Parts: sequence; C-alpha cells; structure tokens
Amino acid sequence: MKHNLFQIDAFTDRTFGGNPACVVPLDEWLTDDILLKIAKENAVAETAFFVDSGDKIHLRWFTPEIEMDLCGHATLATAHCLKTILGYQSDKIVFETLSGDLTVRVEKELYKMNFPSRMPSSDTLPKTIEDSLNIKPKEVFRSRDYLLVYDSETEVRNIKIARQLFDQINLAPGGVIVTAIGDNCDFVSRFFTPQTSILEDPVTGSAHCSLIPFWSARLNKKELYALQVSERTGKLFCEDQGDRVIISGRAKTYSVGNFWTE
Repeated sequence: MKHNLFQIDAFTDRTFGGNPACVVPLDEWLTDDILLKIAKENAVAETAFFVDSGDKIHLRWFTPEIEMDLCGHATLATAHCLKTILGYQSDKIVFETLSGDLTVRVEKELYKMNFPSRMPSSDTLPKTIEDSLNIKPKEVFRSRDYLLVYDSETEVRNIKIARQLFDQINLAPGGVIVTAIGDNCDFVSRFFTPQTSILEDPVTGSAHCSLIPFWSARLNKKELYALQVSERTGKLFCEDQGDRVIISGRAKTYSVGNFWTE
C-alpha cells in the first residue's frame, strides 16, 4: 500500500530550523504497531497521522517509542500540510485528538493553535534528574512535565545533561523543561526527554501549555514572545487565555515523498 509522506519544519520560517515533523495522511487507520514502526523509520521526534472524517480531522502523534497525548509542532506541521500542499479550503481546522478537540486558525503564514492550559505547581525534583544537570535550577514546578526555572538565558543555553543518569527515570509521555527570562524575548526554554532516541526536542509546542500560563502570571502579560533555544531554534508567539493557550508559529515544507506498507 502506497502512502504520502511530508516532512515539515515547524515553528520556523526557514528550512533546517525549528522542529522537523513527518505528516502522513491516511484513508483509514493502520494498526498501532504499524504506526509505531513508521514513526521509528522516520526517525524524527514526532510523526503525525491523520484521517479526515469530514467536520473534524482525527489526528494522532507518535514518537519512535510511544504514542503521545499532545504534540504542538506536529499539529502545526499537519495544518501547514493541509493548507499549503493538500488544498484544505477553510482557515479553521478542527483536530480530534487524545487531548480533546484542538482548533488551528490560519492567518496568512501564521498557524494559531488553541491548546489546553497546564499551569504547573511547585514540586520537588527527583535526585536522579537533579544529579544529571550541570547547573541546578532555582525553582522546580510540575504539570505533565517538570518545569525548572533558571536565573538567565545564558544558564539555560549552557545546560548539559548527564544522559546515563537522566535515562534512569521514566517520565513518558512527559519530560523536563528548563526555562528563564529571555535576553531578547519574554522567555526561553529547552526540553529534554529521558529514555528516548532524541534527547533534546528542538521545539516543543506542548511544553508551552505550561510555559505560557507560568510566565504570563510571573510577567503579568497575556501576550508573550518565546524562543526555544535549541541548536535549531524555534519562534513561538503565545497568548494566555485562562484555561486555554494560543501557541502560534510558522512552518516550511522540507520534503514530499512516498512510502509503502505491506
């Protein structure tokens, strides 16, 4: 069986920036085992699979290891694929997902994703994670992910992970966010996931479900501009709306191709 495959760089306006995601349209669902094998073969952080059922588009996200409950960059990549490659007519796209219905509105080249808010609460850091960090955080919070607050963007950029220690803990489907006030933006972040093939996710939309309400409250701002300061770098335009957050970004198509399953 022949399938289309689109690789798209999300949260960027340039090829080789942002976070690469693969997008696979399906007429009907394949088995979960096959979906996971495809994601593993693609070898990017997330592969998005979708089936268009008419009013809504059923969307699922797989890493090379597991199915995810929420993924921002692969949702953005799917919206970009629908609008710029597959000719989707409406500027409002409704995705049916494990995290409920997610709406994406398209305004020129900007994809505005309406996601759930996940305000983190104060927490303590497991010793295994603390010992794996070369720089200790100033504060620790948690929702789905641990959120570690640092004094400066420089500290966030200089964080190194002792992976042998870090991989001793299983946070699936969550990870560890490190964050600080930005030098030329409202806040910066990086995101790490233990026991995965890709340790540092280049740009993590779902992490901003916690970062946006956290920094909105701390900075007393509803609209924020964020950078994820991985090597590839991601640009995110954010808005706190109480129980929802708006995460916006751009995307660039990298490749269009096909693959076959038996």
